[in-house]
Amino acid sequence: MSKIKISNDRKIVRHKVPARLSHWLLVICFFMTGLSGLAFFFPDFAWLTEILGTPQIARFVHPFTGLVMFVAFINLSLIYWKHNIPDKNDWVWLKNIKEVLKGNEHAVADNGKYNLGQKLLFWTLILAMFTLLITGIIMWRQYFSHNFPIPVIRIAILLHSVSAFLLFTGIMVHIYMAFWVKGSIRGMVEGWVTVRWAKKHHPRWFREEVLPDLKKEVIAEEAEKEKHH
Repeated sequence: MSKIKISNDRKIVRHKVPARLSHWLLVICFFMTGLSGLAFFFPDFAWLTEILGTPQIARFVHPFTGLVMFVAFINLSLIYWKHNIPDKNDWVWLKNIKEVLKGNEHAVADNGKYNLGQKLLFWTLILAMFTLLITGIIMWRQYFSHNFPIPVIRIAILLHSVSAFLLFTGIMVHIYMAFWVKGSIRGMVEGWVTVRWAKKHHPRWFREEVLPDLKKEVIAEEAEKEKHH
């Protein structure tokens, strides 16, 4: 059989529908929870509560959108945790961080589905999310806070604030990187990237996970064409 030709412009699946739905639900809840939390913590941002109607509504809704955000993130984590386990290539990526920042990542690292920066963000968000959940429950006046002594609630408020800052910072970095690496946002909105994009940014993922099935698809397409000739 002649060598299989695969166009660099061919579309391949990067994120399936369940992951994309969880991601965008997470985004909506992040902004609702984050902006209302910012308003509670900093009086100068109190006007943000008007996004949800009134300060009273914002205070009521905040923990519930936080819970939905946690569930959406856990669903994403279950889908992607295997791709976020550190490996040998990550140290190569870290040693060549200057080249990565210059946009030459493809020349110095053989990335799987995610690079070290994305993996560090993943595990940071897991830590922040679980801390926010536990401390948020302790602080939840309507249902739980009366079960805890004042010192515990004060520590919970401190940890909740630090974790919220960690989460907010991590998400902002994530958003910046998504815009910086052209094609990433389309991958999460429409679910696909091109072969060219995959080869450049995540070559090992393309080579080991995408290419075998892609070859089968192309062979099947060629066989179908031959039938009609």
